[in-house]
Amino acid sequence: MKTIVAFGEIMGRISMPGFLRFSQAMPGHVDVEFAGAEANVATSIALLGGPTAFVTALPANEIADACVASLRRHGIDTRHILRTQHGRLGLYFLEKGANQRAGNVVYDREGSAIATTPATAYDWDTILGDAGWLHLTGITPAVSAVAAEANLAAARAARRLGLPVSCDLNFRGKLWRWNPGLAPRELAAVEMSRLLPEATHLVAGREDAAEMLGIRPRVATRTDDGPDPDAILDVARQLHARFPRLETIAITLRESRSASHHRWGGFLYETAADRFHLAPSAPDGGLAPYEITHIVDRVGGGDAFSAGLIFALNTPELKDPNTALRFATAASCLAHSIEGDANLSSRAEIEALMGGSASGRVKR
Repeated sequence: MKTIVAFGEIMGRISMPGFLRFSQAMPGHVDVEFAGAEANVATSIALLGGPTAFVTALPANEIADACVASLRRHGIDTRHILRTQHGRLGLYFLEKGANQRAGNVVYDREGSAIATTPATAYDWDTILGDAGWLHLTGITPAVSAVAAEANLAAARAARRLGLPVSCDLNFRGKLWRWNPGLAPRELAAVEMSRLLPEATHLVAGREDAAEMLGIRPRVATRTDDGPDPDAILDVARQLHARFPRLETIAITLRESRSASHHRWGGFLYETAADRFHLAPSAPDGGLAPYEITHIVDRVGGGDAFSAGLIFALNTPELKDPNTALRFATAASCLAHSIEGDANLSSRAEIEALMGGSASGRVKR
């Protein structure tokens, strides 16, 4: 496997202990770590044994030094992280949800180093020279116009060099505020319509295509709010029609019964074969989602899916599309049981869940 390169913003994640609300935890003690969608993907792949590199811009100070060190501890190549004399480390504050109370995220990212570092600062020919894959998301262009151009430049460089480019749409309605003339969804549609023609692999949540691109299912066979394979397939075909370079389109299938209980599955569409897969699957081929009834931390679950899929597609014994989807879905299911953004599950644990080991019994 050649190096998987991920580009995006890594932030300080400031989370309230346990299930405390912001007003309960502050002033007081909070939990701090470093996280961000693209860094989460790089971390998860590295922990699975894949070679990864993470590219971003960070201020030249001691806090950012600690951030870089945290990446290196996981075996991530950080040589191409830019250290700047401008900008700051972005932050996000997390209040976990429980039962019928939703979680809440507050961003503090304006003026961060990556938001103010121009596209020309990154030497993509060198960064991608011996890489095998580039991973991006729709979060980076949501941060600033400057970051959007840098994200696009990375994708175009990867395409010119013949590399696969994956993109997770990752719509964040609290971002996309840098153009006051456009509403967040309008701005997202403009920018993602520039980025996605460069992509070969797409990952999205069930609502992302509608929120960011205005693509909605034209057919439906279910009357409830659960995943409808026919409707999802229709969305995937529309995405491929609009962005014909796409080779695979993966959609995570999350049903939120409460903040603590989700049903979790995945969909993968092979564009060349016009064929789709569901995971986990029932004997009849239908969806049989994981029941995640006691969520520890849901943040980063989609990133764990992207990481699992990218790792599997680059691993000979896992790269069959159906196997790759099963691996990605199992990986992301386990991520919901782990505190923090990154999925710390091992390949053996993921493959055990793929094989039906879901009891959670203590291993002695």
